[in-house]
Amino acid sequence: MLWEQLTSADFARAVKETGVCVLTLGVVEKHGEHMPLGTDFLNGHREACLAAAIEPAVVFPPFYFGQIYEARCYPGTLTLPPTLLLDLLLNVLDEIGRNGFKKIILYNAHGGNNYLLPFLAQTTLWTEKPYSVYLYKGELGEERARQWQALLETDNHMHACECETSVTLANFPDLVHMERVPKEPAEPLGRMAQVPGAFAGISWYANYPEHYAGDARTASIEKGRALVKLTVEALAEFIARVKADEAAPALNAEFYARVRDLGKE
Repeated sequence: MLWEQLTSADFARAVKETGVCVLTLGVVEKHGEHMPLGTDFLNGHREACLAAAIEPAVVFPPFYFGQIYEARCYPGTLTLPPTLLLDLLLNVLDEIGRNGFKKIILYNAHGGNNYLLPFLAQTTLWTEKPYSVYLYKGELGEERARQWQALLETDNHMHACECETSVTLANFPDLVHMERVPKEPAEPLGRMAQVPGAFAGISWYANYPEHYAGDARTASIEKGRALVKLTVEALAEFIARVKADEAAPALNAEFYARVRDLGKE
C-alpha cells in the first residue's frame, strides 16, 4: 500500500491492519553516464512497493535525501547539511510514529547511507519513542545470494554496474541509455592507497572520480527481472519477520524503564 495513494480513512485502516511502515532511503546522484539521477530511490521505492504487495505494509512516499556528499561535484546531485539531514530523518520517523505505526522499516537503497542509517537507528534511543526501528540491510540469505551471483558476469558491483543497471532496466527501461555505457569498466584507482586501512570522506571519489564503478556492458532486462524478484522476495520475508517480532518493542520498553529509574532509590 502506498501512503500517498490511500484515502485518510483507508490509511487509518492500513495502520491497524499492518502496523508496519517501510521508509526507503535513496538519494539523487550521478550514476555513470547511462543511468538516471534518481536510480537509487526509484528502484528502492519500486522494490518496497512490490514487497508490500506480497506482505502487506504501508510504503512511505518516495524519499530522496540521504548521505551523498561525495557526489556534490556532479550536476544534479541533491544534498542537505549534515545536521539538517539527520534532523529531517528523525522528524520523518516521528511523523510516521505519530500516525500510529509501531514498527518502521528502513530500507536502504543507497550504499552511501551505510554509515548514516545504523547511526540513525541508534539515535532513536536518545528519547523514548512509541515505535521500533528496524534497519534492513538487504541480506538475501545464502541461497538467494548464490542465485544472484550466478546471474552476473562481472565481479565489481559498486555503482551503475551490471547488477544496478540490470535492475533499472527491469524497473524503468526508458530511463537507461545503454548506448552511453563506457567502453571500459571502472576499476578503483587506489588514490588513497598510501594510507592503507584508512577511511576518509574523499575515499570514494579517490577510487571512482567519474562516479561509475564496475562494468555495465553485460547488463540486461532479463537479469534485472531475476534480480528484482530475489530482492523483493527477501524484503517481503523481512517485513513478515518484523510484523511478528515482539522482542524489539519489549526491549525498548525495558530500556526506557531503566533510563527513567536511573538514580532512584
